[in-house]
Amino acid sequence: MTVGLLGGAFDPPHRGHVELARDALSRFGLERLVVVVTGRAPHKLVETGAETRLRLAEAAFGGLDGVEVSRWEIDRADPSYTVDTVRWANDRWDDVAFVVGADEFCHFLDWKDPDGLLEHARLLVASRPGFPHERLDRVLAGLARPERVEFFEIQPLPISSREIRSRVARGEPIDDLVLPAVVNLIEELGLYRTSEGS
Repeated sequence: MTVGLLGGAFDPPHRGHVELARDALSRFGLERLVVVVTGRAPHKLVETGAETRLRLAEAAFGGLDGVEVSRWEIDRADPSYTVDTVRWANDRWDDVAFVVGADEFCHFLDWKDPDGLLEHARLLVASRPGFPHERLDRVLAGLARPERVEFFEIQPLPISSREIRSRVARGEPIDDLVLPAVVNLIEELGLYRTSEGS
């Protein structure tokens, strides 16, 4: 079975995340896409609790066929490194592909054991039109198995989780940025009201 992984803090998940999941599913013929919610992020502070972010991810992705939300990283005591997640996935499924944006891929050589990660999963890199290819080529040149990296182009949605948190804190609407189920859950739980967060 060919399974894609889409990881992130999802604080909160927005329409760009959902479109990326849809694109990856259709373009690569994935039989399943597993959304992996970050547990303990090793390199940045995530103020919203993991269980809350899991509920937000379930609200955002729950209506997509072929998509499931995983709490695997949340249930681990250790920090959430992608290489550990793809090893876990590789033990469960025959063919694993990790979906990542081009901006994140530009820092891939700084991730924990990038070559080890590519031993366990292919990397599907979503790039927007006009993204400077030389930045991507520099990363490829530093990898032992660059053939395990595939690029695909998406139409970008200029949305960030930080912007959503800021809008909520200012009392501004976010209906254009997140799905209705996520809007409702943010309101129900009173999230992001007093601070932008990280």
